[in-house]
Amino acid sequence: MTGREVGRGGERGSATVLVLAFSAVLLLVGCALGVVTAMVHASRVAQSGADLAALAAARARSQGADPCREAARVATADGVRVTSCRVSGPTVTLTVTAPGPHWLGQTSDLSAQARAGPG
Repeated sequence: MTGREVGRGGERGSATVLVLAFSAVLLLVGCALGVVTAMVHASRVAQSGADLAALAAARARSQGADPCREAARVATADGVRVTSCRVSGPTVTLTVTAPGPHWLGQTSDLSAQARAGPG
C-alpha cells in the first residue's frame, strides 16, 4: 500500500455528505420560494376579486340595485368572499377575503380592499 492510498481512505464518502447537505439546503429554499409564490398569488387573487366586485357594486348602485348583493355574487364567482360592504353615497367600499395557501401550518386567509364609484 502506498501513502497516497492511505490518505484517500479517510475522505471516502465525504462527497456524499456534501451533496446531501447541498440538496437539503436547495430543498428548503425551494419550499420557501413555493410558499412565497403561493402567498403572492393569493394576494393578487384577493385584490383582483375586490376590484372587480367593487366595480360591479358601483354599477349596481348606479342602476338602483343592491350593491352589496351584486358584489357578493361577483366575488363568489371570482373565488373570494365579501367580508365588508359599505355604501357611502354613490361610492362602495369592499373588503374581500381569498383563501390563502394552507401549507406548513399557515391558517390565515388574505384580504384586500377596493373602492369604486363616480369621480
